[in-house]
Amino acid sequence: MTEPDQIVPSLARKSAFGDHARRVKKAFLTKEGLIGSYDYAFLFRPRIPFMRRPRRSAPFFGLDDRMPVLLALLLGFQHALAMLAGIVSPPILLGGAGGANLSAEAQRYLVSTALIVCGILSTIQITRFHIWGTPYYVGTGLISVVGTSFAIIPVALGALDQMYANGKGPMGKDNIRLPCPEGYGAILGTGCVCALLEIALSFMPPRFLKKIFPPLVTGPTVMLVGVKLIASGFKNWAGGNGPCSAMPKTGPYSLCPSTAGPHALPWGSAEFIGLGFSVFFAIIVCERFGSPIMQSTSIIIGLLFGCIIAAATGYFSKASIDQAPAVSFIWVQTFKLSIYGPLVLPTLAVYIILACEAIGDISATCDVSKLDVEGKMFDSRIQGGLLADGINGLLASLATITPMSTYAQNNGVIALTRCANRRAGYACCFFLIIMGIFSKFAASLVAIPSAVLGGMTTFLFCSVAVSGMRITATMPFTRRNRFILTAALALGYGATLVPNWFDYFFTYKGGGGLQGLLDAINLIMETGFAITAFIAMFLNLILPEEVEESDEEVPIESSNNSNAQELGSESLGRGAEKV
Repeated sequence: MTEPDQIVPSLARKSAFGDHARRVKKAFLTKEGLIGSYDYAFLFRPRIPFMRRPRRSAPFFGLDDRMPVLLALLLGFQHALAMLAGIVSPPILLGGAGGANLSAEAQRYLVSTALIVCGILSTIQITRFHIWGTPYYVGTGLISVVGTSFAIIPVALGALDQMYANGKGPMGKDNIRLPCPEGYGAILGTGCVCALLEIALSFMPPRFLKKIFPPLVTGPTVMLVGVKLIASGFKNWAGGNGPCSAMPKTGPYSLCPSTAGPHALPWGSAEFIGLGFSVFFAIIVCERFGSPIMQSTSIIIGLLFGCIIAAATGYFSKASIDQAPAVSFIWVQTFKLSIYGPLVLPTLAVYIILACEAIGDISATCDVSKLDVEGKMFDSRIQGGLLADGINGLLASLATITPMSTYAQNNGVIALTRCANRRAGYACCFFLIIMGIFSKFAASLVAIPSAVLGGMTTFLFCSVAVSGMRITATMPFTRRNRFILTAALALGYGATLVPNWFDYFFTYKGGGGLQGLLDAINLIMETGFAITAFIAMFLNLILPEEVEESDEEVPIESSNNSNAQELGSESLGRGAEKV
């Protein structure tokens, strides 16, 4: 016979199962659960001049509030579109002609995998796991989506340039770069090891991290990352970031993208400039007249507008799309992992930046989600977010994708739609994974003409620099702080504008471990944001605080209490990545 103490847990399980079944039935089989009473027109109502707009705002959906299934899917899709451009830009740039020069097949794979990995790893941040037997967590429990980091791009491109220069990257005739999958694998392997730094930082008190990495350090560093990336975007805008940008008189790259490409033209042609401006123009129009859903996805709408013009005028080739497989997934292609010594210190600097980003992004997400931005729960979300960010960087590298960062543009989506519900976050992850699995979609992104891509990425990368300016503006501009900024930015801007300034400092050519050390120093000295970060951090620690009249002034705005609309405008850069 069944014992009484066994009957009670069994009844409890049956009751819980019945409650769950009733909730599922109500969500999918009733109008209230499926559609609800939400004003869906609010999301699509454009801001046309002289058009009356209702004064009432949309209802706010908190972290665990019940919301209609259709609305969760719709807002999740909006989140996915808002971060799409940021996710696909790093793999396109690092795998393209200006980076590792991988094959079209490999580039398609990287874009597909980036979408899949970002969808999977975002669920870690959104879910929030408790580490058994400890006070620590993994994840924030918020709509803290992650995407491929922009901060790694200048470092990785510099390392690839160095590999090709010292013979570790294969070169063809006329000094044309050949595919270098080993170089990409070295970036991944180095990222795996350096991710351990952010994991270690996650166990430090957030107050301690903010003291070591205040806005005086992170602001100018983020700004220099954006400035460096703008050059890459502008080169693409003019026709391409590969060999054709050198404008050779003869050979296959005398035209962009190559003499065999569709509608090939010399680098810097007016047609290329016009294509890029079409994207720029569409983004501005969306911001001025667009509905909330158009404003938060203006980058993608601008990219689509430029693609339509490019397709109508013969700049597209669908050959690579036709050749792409129907579906793809992680590890369809692999890269040999290795550690490139000169890349270690710059990548450690990248992970320090990512940790600082995560703190700011999580604070902003708590703010727009109407949650506390101080106290034990807030500190726990910071700790869990940092730990998840470091683990995600490690897992991403093992999944053949460069480091991840917590994206800030989704804070703008939360502010515009007044939805901080995790259901929308899970829907976003679902759509990202679906986009990545269907590799025809990734192939169409890789086939986008460089000029169209450049118009989009230039805007995207410039928003990184603007985010850095905003972070810097949160501190008081005392004489001491101005001095630190001047000293840090002097070398940072110099190395960004003249990246080969340190090439001839060392004359040693003997190879071996010493050569690797000198290469590491060269890479740091030629990476503007790394120099700025180290100098600002060092001076901030050794220079004493001074009592000045300006010290009593209130900072322009608090990083933890910025208003929701400004969080939306800050979004695109951090993200990857708000770097």
